[in-house]
Amino acid sequence: MANLVVHFEIHATEPQRLVDFYSSLLGWKFEQFGEMGYWSIDTGDGSTRNSPQQAGFGINGGLTKRQGPAPAPGSPVMGADLVVAVDDVDGLFAKALQLGATEAVAPNDMQGVGRLAYLLDPDGNVFGLLSSMLSDGTNQMVADGLADESAPAALDSRSDGTNPLVADGLSEETNPMAADGL
Repeated sequence: MANLVVHFEIHATEPQRLVDFYSSLLGWKFEQFGEMGYWSIDTGDGSTRNSPQQAGFGINGGLTKRQGPAPAPGSPVMGADLVVAVDDVDGLFAKALQLGATEAVAPNDMQGVGRLAYLLDPDGNVFGLLSSMLSDGTNQMVADGLADESAPAALDSRSDGTNPLVADGLSEETNPMAADGL
Protein backbone atom coordinates (compact mmCIF):
# COMPACT_ATOMS: atom_id res chain seq x y z
CA MET A 1 0.00 0.00 0.00
CA ALA A 2 1.24 3.48 -0.82
CA ASN A 3 1.83 5.89 2.05
CA LEU A 4 -0.39 8.69 0.76
CA VAL A 5 -1.22 11.88 2.63
CA VAL A 6 -4.95 11.65 3.38
CA HIS A 7 -5.57 14.41 5.93
CA PHE A 8 -4.09 17.68 7.14
CA GLU A 9 -4.62 19.80 10.24
CA ILE A 10 -4.30 23.53 10.79
CA HIS A 11 -3.62 24.78 14.32
CA ALA A 12 -5.43 27.94 15.38
CA THR A 13 -5.09 30.18 18.42
CA GLU A 14 -8.47 31.71 17.52
CA PRO A 15 -10.25 28.97 15.53
CA GLN A 16 -13.17 31.10 14.29
CA ARG A 17 -10.72 33.61 12.82
CA LEU A 18 -9.15 30.90 10.63
CA VAL A 19 -12.51 29.30 9.82
CA ASP A 20 -13.59 32.69 8.46
CA PHE A 21 -10.26 33.24 6.67
CA TYR A 22 -10.10 29.91 4.79
CA SER A 23 -13.86 29.90 4.09
CA SER A 24 -13.62 33.35 2.51
CA LEU A 25 -10.35 32.71 0.67
CA LEU A 26 -10.80 29.17 -0.66
CA GLY A 27 -14.48 28.36 -0.15
CA TRP A 28 -13.72 25.53 2.30
CA LYS A 29 -16.56 24.28 4.51
CA PHE A 30 -16.00 23.74 8.24
CA GLU A 31 -18.04 21.64 10.67
CA GLN A 32 -17.31 21.66 14.40
CA PHE A 33 -17.33 18.35 16.29
CA GLY A 34 -19.78 19.05 19.12
CA GLU A 35 -18.18 21.26 21.76
CA MET A 36 -14.66 20.08 20.95
CA GLY A 37 -12.11 22.58 19.73
CA TYR A 38 -11.94 20.69 16.41
CA TRP A 39 -13.53 21.34 13.00
CA SER A 40 -13.53 19.07 9.95
CA ILE A 41 -12.61 20.79 6.69
CA ASP A 42 -14.23 19.89 3.38
CA THR A 43 -11.96 21.33 0.67
CA GLY A 44 -14.54 20.89 -2.11
CA ASP A 45 -15.50 18.78 -5.10
CA GLY A 46 -12.84 16.31 -6.18
CA SER A 47 -11.42 15.78 -2.70
CA THR A 48 -11.13 12.36 -1.16
CA ARG A 49 -13.85 11.45 1.26
CA ASN A 50 -12.00 8.62 3.03
CA SER A 51 -13.96 6.10 0.99
CA PRO A 52 -12.40 3.61 -1.45
CA GLN A 53 -15.50 3.94 -3.65
CA GLN A 54 -15.01 7.67 -4.28
CA ALA A 55 -12.02 8.83 -6.29
CA GLY A 56 -10.48 12.20 -5.58
CA PHE A 57 -7.39 14.25 -6.25
CA GLY A 58 -7.29 16.45 -3.15
CA ILE A 59 -7.62 15.78 0.55
CA ASN A 60 -9.75 17.12 3.36
CA GLY A 61 -8.49 18.13 6.76
CA GLY A 62 -9.22 19.57 10.15
CA LEU A 63 -8.69 22.71 12.19
CA THR A 64 -7.81 22.33 15.84
CA LYS A 65 -7.42 24.67 18.79
CA ARG A 66 -3.70 25.41 19.20
CA GLN A 67 -2.22 24.03 22.44
CA GLY A 68 0.30 26.83 22.91
CA PRO A 69 1.31 30.18 21.44
CA ALA A 70 1.10 30.97 17.74
CA PRO A 71 4.40 31.01 15.85
CA ALA A 72 6.32 34.25 16.44
CA PRO A 73 6.87 36.41 13.35
CA GLY A 74 10.11 35.39 11.66
CA SER A 75 10.34 32.06 13.48
CA PRO A 76 11.15 28.88 11.55
CA VAL A 77 8.34 26.63 10.34
CA MET A 78 7.42 24.15 13.06
CA GLY A 79 5.69 21.30 11.26
CA ALA A 80 4.45 20.86 7.72
CA ASP A 81 2.89 23.42 5.45
CA LEU A 82 0.27 22.80 2.80
CA VAL A 83 0.11 23.93 -0.81
CA VAL A 84 -3.27 24.42 -2.48
CA ALA A 85 -3.80 24.00 -6.24
CA VAL A 86 -5.63 27.09 -7.53
CA ASP A 87 -6.45 28.66 -10.89
CA ASP A 88 -5.23 32.19 -10.07
CA VAL A 89 -2.24 32.46 -7.73
CA ASP A 90 -1.94 36.24 -8.03
CA GLY A 91 -5.64 36.92 -7.47
CA LEU A 92 -5.91 34.67 -4.41
CA PHE A 93 -2.59 35.99 -3.08
CA ALA A 94 -4.01 39.54 -3.16
CA LYS A 95 -7.30 38.37 -1.60
CA ALA A 96 -5.42 36.56 1.18
CA LEU A 97 -3.52 39.75 2.00
CA GLN A 98 -6.83 41.64 2.18
CA LEU A 99 -8.20 38.98 4.54
CA GLY A 100 -5.27 39.35 6.95
CA ALA A 101 -2.55 37.04 5.62
CA THR A 102 1.10 38.11 5.42
CA GLU A 103 3.40 37.61 2.44
CA ALA A 104 6.01 34.89 2.92
CA VAL A 105 7.12 34.42 -0.72
CA ALA A 106 5.63 36.61 -3.47
CA PRO A 107 4.11 34.88 -6.51
CA ASN A 108 6.81 33.70 -8.90
CA ASP A 109 7.20 31.34 -11.85
CA MET A 110 9.09 28.08 -11.37
CA GLN A 111 9.94 26.38 -14.66
CA GLY A 112 8.86 22.74 -14.58
CA VAL A 113 6.42 23.45 -11.73
CA GLY A 114 4.16 26.47 -12.32
CA ARG A 115 3.32 29.71 -10.50
CA LEU A 116 3.85 29.49 -6.73
CA ALA A 117 3.43 31.78 -3.72
CA TYR A 118 3.52 31.34 0.06
CA LEU A 119 1.67 33.25 2.77
CA LEU A 120 1.25 33.21 6.53
CA ASP A 121 -2.40 32.93 7.56
CA PRO A 122 -3.69 35.28 10.29
CA ASP A 123 -2.37 32.85 12.95
CA GLY A 124 1.12 32.54 11.45
CA ASN A 125 0.72 29.17 9.67
CA VAL A 126 2.54 28.88 6.34
CA PHE A 127 0.57 27.81 3.26
CA GLY A 128 1.19 27.94 -0.47
CA LEU A 129 -0.79 28.58 -3.64
CA LEU A 130 0.20 26.74 -6.82
CA SER A 131 -1.04 26.89 -10.41
CA SER A 132 0.35 25.25 -13.53
CA MET A 133 -0.28 28.57 -15.36
CA LEU A 134 2.85 30.74 -15.54
CA SER A 135 2.62 34.55 -15.57
CA ASP A 136 3.14 34.61 -19.36
CA GLY A 137 0.06 32.39 -19.87
CA THR A 138 1.99 29.16 -20.50
CA ASN A 139 0.33 26.16 -18.90
CA GLN A 140 3.31 24.25 -17.44
CA MET A 141 1.43 20.93 -17.52
CA VAL A 142 0.68 21.33 -21.25
CA ALA A 143 4.23 22.55 -21.99
CA ASP A 144 5.61 19.44 -20.25
CA GLY A 145 3.19 17.13 -22.11
CA LEU A 146 1.35 16.13 -18.92
CA ALA A 147 -2.06 17.50 -19.94
CA ASP A 148 -3.94 18.66 -23.00
CA GLU A 149 -4.78 22.28 -23.87
CA SER A 150 -8.07 22.19 -21.94
CA ALA A 151 -6.39 21.31 -18.62
CA PRO A 152 -7.33 23.66 -15.79
CA ALA A 153 -4.54 25.67 -14.24
CA ALA A 154 -5.20 24.12 -10.83
CA LEU A 155 -3.20 20.99 -11.77
CA ASP A 156 -5.98 18.63 -10.87
CA SER A 157 -7.26 16.95 -14.02
CA ARG A 158 -7.42 16.56 -17.77
CA SER A 159 -10.58 17.33 -19.69
CA ASP A 160 -11.55 13.64 -19.33
CA GLY A 161 -11.38 13.97 -15.52
CA THR A 162 -8.23 11.90 -15.04
CA ASN A 163 -5.27 13.15 -13.05
CA PRO A 164 -2.36 13.29 -15.52
CA LEU A 165 0.23 12.51 -12.86
CA VAL A 166 -1.64 9.33 -11.88
CA ALA A 167 -3.04 8.30 -15.26
CA ASP A 168 0.37 8.47 -16.90
CA GLY A 169 1.99 6.43 -14.11
CA LEU A 170 4.79 8.94 -13.76
CA SER A 171 7.84 7.95 -11.81
CA GLU A 172 10.23 10.23 -9.92
CA GLU A 173 12.40 10.29 -13.04
CA THR A 174 9.61 11.57 -15.32
CA ASN A 175 7.55 13.72 -12.93
CA PRO A 176 8.87 17.31 -13.14
CA MET A 177 7.60 18.08 -9.63
CA ALA A 178 9.52 15.15 -8.16
CA ALA A 179 12.56 15.93 -10.29
CA ASP A 180 12.62 19.46 -8.87
CA GLY A 181 12.48 18.10 -5.33
CA LEU A 182 8.83 19.01 -4.72
